[in-house]
Amino acid sequence: MLRTDVFTPSRFTSEGCIEVYGKKIPYNTVAEDTVFYDDDGKAIASMFTYSYFRSDVENTKDRPVIFCFNGGPGTSSMMVHVGYVGPTRLKYSTDPDDPFTPLPPYESQDNEYCLLDVADLVVCDPVGTGFGRLIDETKADKFWGIEPDAESFLTMIQKWLDRYNRWESPKYLMGESYGCTRAATIAGMGTLAGGTDRSFSMAFDGLIMIGNTVTNGKYFHDTPPVYPAITSFPTLAAVHWYHNHPTEQGLEEFVYEASHWAATDYLVALFKGEAVVGEEREEIIQKLMHYTGVSREYIEQRNLVVEDTIYRSEVARGKGLSVSRLDGRLTRPLYTGLAERQRGLGDDPAEGKYDPFFQSVLLGVICPKLNIKWDRNFLSSARLWAKWKNEVQSRNTAECVSDAMRRAPGMRVFFMNGWYDLCTETGILWYTMNHSDFPKDRVFFKGYESGHMIYLDEVNVKLVNDDVRKFVKGEDPTK
Repeated sequence: MLRTDVFTPSRFTSEGCIEVYGKKIPYNTVAEDTVFYDDDGKAIASMFTYSYFRSDVENTKDRPVIFCFNGGPGTSSMMVHVGYVGPTRLKYSTDPDDPFTPLPPYESQDNEYCLLDVADLVVCDPVGTGFGRLIDETKADKFWGIEPDAESFLTMIQKWLDRYNRWESPKYLMGESYGCTRAATIAGMGTLAGGTDRSFSMAFDGLIMIGNTVTNGKYFHDTPPVYPAITSFPTLAAVHWYHNHPTEQGLEEFVYEASHWAATDYLVALFKGEAVVGEEREEIIQKLMHYTGVSREYIEQRNLVVEDTIYRSEVARGKGLSVSRLDGRLTRPLYTGLAERQRGLGDDPAEGKYDPFFQSVLLGVICPKLNIKWDRNFLSSARLWAKWKNEVQSRNTAECVSDAMRRAPGMRVFFMNGWYDLCTETGILWYTMNHSDFPKDRVFFKGYESGHMIYLDEVNVKLVNDDVRKFVKGEDPTK
């Protein structure tokens, strides 16, 4: 990365006040580096955190702390910070499918649904993202991998708890996307040593998982050992429902009906393959067109298999549009000459629509409010996934969650997924939940009419914060 700065550990403080549901909440902030050193005392890396403390609380023993982060791997905390967690957030358009990319001036506003009324917040930029730094590039293997990353987070959390005397406080992890993998591994390694020779002896009260990436495979990118067409089917049905309105049914009714059909008749048909002929084959084709919106030609050419990547340029083809992987509500013109590019993330309409908006509000509004003044470059996202060590040495990430829940009998987990998320699909989450031996009475799921970032619009930002608030207060967040 091209740099204009030299690393110096920094700490910035500020004060503020936010009105949450009509009640004024005063708060203090500390934005700072947590520096990691080698055995010789040389600084090798830094994790940067933005901490928000409610300042009118005298006894913090019962005051929850939520550690918040995004994923990637290689993504800063910008999205959760600016999107819905912090006291200042961006102001959303009322139309999620506005075809125009927002251009300056960008608007921000007080986050009237901020969680500071019920918990202190620690927003985390991992090593090599945001304002976090890998200082000694020869030490990348100590941070850039599933288990090294989790160990660095556990080390940072321990230092934070020491620094602010919060060991007795209830502790929560909130991860988005790969952040779910991170949260699962942190929780598992916190209660039992994983791929490390250290024991952290740290339990968490709850995990908040947005856009699930927890898997019961050995590797981060493992998919369930069933047809991907089955696990992706609920999301395909949801995106079709949004764009083409194939039925008078509501979204969830249509999605659950499609999911049931996919797990029964469609699964059998895919298993039988070319043995599906005649009326049976025609019935499968008709159902596929009804539930997914793709053409007969598409289905015939692919022998009944609807694949989620190519699907993005098929579901709204009749309107001359392709849809986003990150948020199936978002579209852009379908350019035949760019068909191959459209199948990747590099030209995803969601990234072009939101990334400049989020970064401008973070650097132009929030950082000045937090008195962050320096020359350090900000890196919203780095392609660390290309260098990431994805293998887990002992337990897969789903086992990390299951084991942590049993070693900490009060621990609860809340999975939150967007119905229109073609990146971390709901069907894969359901499969994981049903094949990982989770204590079912302490696991919650809720779907949102959004994409990968479930808080994107003025309706969802309220819903998401209210549901997390219920969860942190010990209530059922799905009711």
